[in-house]
Amino acid sequence: MRPYLPFLAALAEHNSKEWMDANKKWYLETKAEFLEDVAVLLKGIGEWEPELLVFKPKDCVFRQNRDVRFSANKMPYKNNFGAYFSPKGKKSEGPGYYLQIQPGNSFMAGGIWMPQAETLKKIRKEIDYSGAELTKIEGNSEFKSLFGQIEGEKLKTSPRDYEADHEFIEYLRLKSYTVSSKISDRDIESGAFLNIALDGFQRMRPLQEFLTQAIEDVEGGSGIL
Repeated sequence: MRPYLPFLAALAEHNSKEWMDANKKWYLETKAEFLEDVAVLLKGIGEWEPELLVFKPKDCVFRQNRDVRFSANKMPYKNNFGAYFSPKGKKSEGPGYYLQIQPGNSFMAGGIWMPQAETLKKIRKEIDYSGAELTKIEGNSEFKSLFGQIEGEKLKTSPRDYEADHEFIEYLRLKSYTVSSKISDRDIESGAFLNIALDGFQRMRPLQEFLTQAIEDVEGGSGIL
């Protein structure tokens, strides 16, 4: 049985530096197990993303401390464990695979969330040329059964340089390109989430490849965009 949910539930109830200091041993033991599970995921994803194998598990895990400087929420700690797997690192803007563990709100996700304007422009140009490929990815039965559709906040109108009746206007209006799927508390506790996440990450791989191509074709000077 994994120890994550009891610890995170207690942290959510007593989210303070005093509580964390008093329960530091519990936190460190729980985090150590999380790092072991992240190592399993890192190795699994590395089978098709070998660039990830240069990273250590700690390189993929987000800090527990929150940045409260500009937030109305002054709780000092996150109430979840999170890990992000991207060939360019967890702070990169490129597409990646995300896992969150939180009581009642665990999930896997992937894609690109709120990219910078220049990156978003590249993605939209790729959709302009190859939107049919994105439609095919989203329509794949294995992809659709787990993730539904590609999600993200949308513009209220068409983006600049694209007509409102563009064939792929619904994709072009997106400001993020992400997919996600819930993971049950039971699967977190049992450890089954590892295989569930790896299966899900594999299913979202075509979307990751599409987004990577959109960004890197321009950066690499292929001329496609």
